[in-house]
Amino acid sequence: MQFRHKRRPIDGVLLLDKPQGLSSNHALQKARRLLNAAKAGHTGTLDPMATGLLPLAFGEATKFSQMLLDADKGYEADVRLGAETDTGDAEGEVIASAPATVDEAAVLAALDGFRGTIQQIPPMFSALKRDGRPLYEYARAGVEVAREARTIHIHELEALGFDGATLRIRVLCSKGTYIRTLAVDLGRVLGCGAHLSALRRTRIGPFTASDAVSMETLEAAAEGAACDALLAPADALVAHLPAIELDPASAALLLQGRQLPLPGTSAGLLRLYAGGRFLGLGETDGAGRLLPKRLVATGEGAPGA
Repeated sequence: MQFRHKRRPIDGVLLLDKPQGLSSNHALQKARRLLNAAKAGHTGTLDPMATGLLPLAFGEATKFSQMLLDADKGYEADVRLGAETDTGDAEGEVIASAPATVDEAAVLAALDGFRGTIQQIPPMFSALKRDGRPLYEYARAGVEVAREARTIHIHELEALGFDGATLRIRVLCSKGTYIRTLAVDLGRVLGCGAHLSALRRTRIGPFTASDAVSMETLEAAAEGAACDALLAPADALVAHLPAIELDPASAALLLQGRQLPLPGTSAGLLRLYAGGRFLGLGETDGAGRLLPKRLVATGEGAPGA
């Protein structure tokens, strides 16, 4: 008889610095295996070519992953001028090319047109779905599917360097922004074509890549059974929300799905605690009532709970 390996029910958030060449799901599964975690999920994918910040949620923290999916994101990217590829990045086939004869002044002027609220058409090589199938499956089959432009916001777009062939940029943008598409669109404006040759995610919401740990660090910690110390608590994903402390009786009622009176509060989400323990999220309705929104099963927010 074969026995299935029993995984640990740990709760927490790992800020991983994803290495190049590894898909987000492969990075997640590798980290899950090293932590021996029962439940895990990521908070938004990175292409295999990209490196940088990839927050991974474990256990009860997975209930709050959406907070980071909706958050603004920051990137540093290299845009190679002179060739456009079918994927929008260096892994694709060149479909158009032209001499890159533009100067820095033309590049800076072109960047001006991409700041603020703009429309962007998602790339065919993406995980967006049409009729239940991801777009990249159509693309690999040579089928072009019509995509509607989406409204995105580029909060910051800065040129970090330009050598005549490669432009290095820093971007702070809203969710749903494709940096590959930004590179392609920039090349079309400049008239020489362009594609993304390198990408690093530096920020998601309040988290930065400087807070992240490498896969090598995680592997070394796992060998010494010290990897739990690398996890942030589950409530780290919602730390931007206001918090309230509940007395034991009120906490017990809320955990049973009951509403609580909470006069004098405007509508919105709140972090809930009792005795210092993270209980999850509640929502005030603006009419003096607090409703349970998303609660943790254990009532604990610390890794390993």
